[in-house]
Amino acid sequence: MEDQQKQFVLGIVAYAVQRDISAEKLCRLSGISLPDLMGKNNIRYTAKQLNDLWLNACHLSNDPLFGLHLGESLQLAALGVVGEIVKTSTTVGNAITIATSLTGLVTDLFKMEVRQGEGRFAIYLIPDQARRKDSEFAFKQTLDFFMVFMIHELDGFILEKIKPEEARLPISTPGKEYARLLRCEPLETKDEYALTFDSKYWDLPIITANYELQTSLLQNVNLVELTQAESDSYRARIYQYLLKNAYLGIVSLEEIAANFNVSPRSLQRKLKDENVTYQEVADEVRKSLALHYMNSGKYYVKEISYMLGYNELSAFSRAFKRWTGTTPGIYQKHLTTG
Repeated sequence: MEDQQKQFVLGIVAYAVQRDISAEKLCRLSGISLPDLMGKNNIRYTAKQLNDLWLNACHLSNDPLFGLHLGESLQLAALGVVGEIVKTSTTVGNAITIATSLTGLVTDLFKMEVRQGEGRFAIYLIPDQARRKDSEFAFKQTLDFFMVFMIHELDGFILEKIKPEEARLPISTPGKEYARLLRCEPLETKDEYALTFDSKYWDLPIITANYELQTSLLQNVNLVELTQAESDSYRARIYQYLLKNAYLGIVSLEEIAANFNVSPRSLQRKLKDENVTYQEVADEVRKSLALHYMNSGKYYVKEISYMLGYNELSAFSRAFKRWTGTTPGIYQKHLTTG
């Protein structure tokens, strides 16, 4: 379990860095050696270290919903071999079944169980009450993470935003962020944590190519050369976030702001200070993605238009001509003719 647990800790720290938190400070306050974490050796972290890591991440980011937002941002690859195994699944149901059986490699605070019923299936997160007692804060944050992470990854499996039929958890006033990230109004329960989905998703084939696509994109699609200060800018951070989650389309300013734990108005001000707007950053990402999809030679223009979130092919064609000076059809033709 040590290696998978270490991967998960690395994911938490990496996301904290995206939130302007010093990795060295976060690890020091949590009793974790950053050099050891970055090294190759396996490490077994104590319940106190993990609990302190979540506490300090929430405190330093001023975000009590850090676990929820981590679930929205983290990708399956961050879970190491667990993620690699899940990615080899053939259907959504197969992936969920494998994921539930491997949860114990990442955390021992709860186990996952799938229950199928008439026209629906539910994923239950069942607490280990003995371990939970000594790590209540870590338990809540980790559980929040997993609930959102499962929904987010299901999106990636089929390139569609999935909305659960129900989300059940013992929170009397969960607030708007829970409803936004769980995509439904949570139902309060005594001590039950579960997500219920329509059974139509169970047998859908997984589009595994999106993971290879993301790896390729992150390796080949980059911003122009940036100074260190520019690479730490909101523009660069938002660009990278949109790129990493490209298979879900370009999200709204409100969703981006929530992920960075700032108000939409505040984010607009920060971008204005950098002489750029959110729309311009989103446009940069669409242009980079469009060119990458085109150059890959694997997609029709209509497919690319859809993947980039354009409702009308004509709207994508106009945008592409604005970016490149030519239409998608002519650009694609030039690629094939050399």
